[in-house]
Amino acid sequence: MLLPVLFTLGLLSCSERGRSARPGSADWFRAMPDERPQMLNVDVPFRYPLSLYERKIQGNVLLRLFVASDGLVVPDSTRIIEPSGHPELDQAALAGVSRLRFRAARLRGTPIPVSLIFPVHFRHPEGPTLPGDSL
Repeated sequence: MLLPVLFTLGLLSCSERGRSARPGSADWFRAMPDERPQMLNVDVPFRYPLSLYERKIQGNVLLRLFVASDGLVVPDSTRIIEPSGHPELDQAALAGVSRLRFRAARLRGTPIPVSLIFPVHFRHPEGPTLPGDSL
């Protein structure tokens, strides 16, 4: 059973000071990429907890994660920066992160690691519209 989960990807803003940084320099990780990372997953890796789905409990989890230059999320880098208010949804969001795959961000054609803000939205098709949802 495919459970509906919506998500989007946002890139943290980086300092202008890092714009001129090059890989190998001390500030290379702060450089704003020319190309943002692209999620490669065809299927969303987040699984709506069945007990919450059955009760039509919805929520948003806002994550911060670090995508390495190989496109993989760095283990133990993920943090919840805004919890959903439902620990099961928060844990489901964290559990799915390890299955995310990206085409790495690029700076002048060179893959670079970046920190991302990654929202995960758990929505039930019969649930009410939540604040911030578009109609």
